Amino acid sequence: MQSPSGTPQIVVRLRQQQVTRWGLDPVAVLDVVKTAFGGEVVGQIYDGNRVFDVSVILGMNNSFNVGEIGRLPLRSPDGNYLTLNQLADVYPSSARYVILHEGARRVQTITCTVDERSVDRFVEDTKSRISHLKLPPNTYVEFSGIAEAQAQSRRDLIMNLLFAGLGIILLLSVVMGNHRNLLLVLANLPFALVGGVLAAMLTGRTSSLGSLVGFVTLFGITLRNSIMLVSHYEHLVQVEGATWGLDTALRGASERLAPILMTALVTGLGLLPLAIGSGDPGREIEGPMATVILGGLVTSTLLNLLVLPTLALRYGIFEARTESSYGG
Repeated sequence: MQSPSGTPQIVVRLRQQQVTRWGLDPVAVLDVVKTAFGGEVVGQIYDGNRVFDVSVILGMNNSFNVGEIGRLPLRSPDGNYLTLNQLADVYPSSARYVILHEGARRVQTITCTVDERSVDRFVEDTKSRISHLKLPPNTYVEFSGIAEAQAQSRRDLIMNLLFAGLGIILLLSVVMGNHRNLLLVLANLPFALVGGVLAAMLTGRTSSLGSLVGFVTLFGITLRNSIMLVSHYEHLVQVEGATWGLDTALRGASERLAPILMTALVTGLGLLPLAIGSGDPGREIEGPMATVILGGLVTSTLLNLLVLPTLALRYGIFEARTESSYGG
């Protein structure tokens, strides 16, 4: 807690009736107490270009002694002497040594370090428990720091992903020419999603910022492999004049086996060290990202080479170009 409430202090609470009875001014009494035990600057000493304040204060052995503070002698305007105990209640207590404000409102800041779990899950659990508390009126809780920054980054990433995905789909629809082949290319995204989600669930980082970045990267790699396979089918039928059927589907998959596997292997080997050391300090983003990409690459590569050709054979449209397609 940035402003802990357990700081020890000694309270001097004046009894107004007694102060008035002896003809004393409450402010003057408290000034005497402040001077006696807090000190008062009465002058300065100059040593060359250095200046030292001269303060007057009672002996330091009395500073934290409640009994001695209560026996502090005071003189009334009539010349009578009395002790502070006769005018005030002196007792030990605890309070904040500083009261923080932000935007003209009192604020209490509590910071903590989260270990062995994600910040997102910790924030969710904390919000769930705080929701069952009865807070005083005009009191509310805000989460800031890393939790707020990650939430804002997650929202920005999702919005950018939606806009980028919409643009990619529009471009692919123009290039593919028909909606069936476009759906074939997009069909590989769930293949990658399965492996990525399983990897994130096994590591317990399903909603971290690094996982989201990993899914975005994984979708890009998966789309590339799908486009590579579908475009090769179009090349075999339209350029090489092959007849679309089972033999052509098997031929296209076998010819694209090496490029797709090389892409997956190179990416996987590059990210493997990050995934293995995902729990090390400083890898809060790279570790979950690498784990999600590796898990998605495994499923998307296998299903891309096994399931996608079957889907293309059943639902794909690959036709040879007519003369008009060449402008003849």
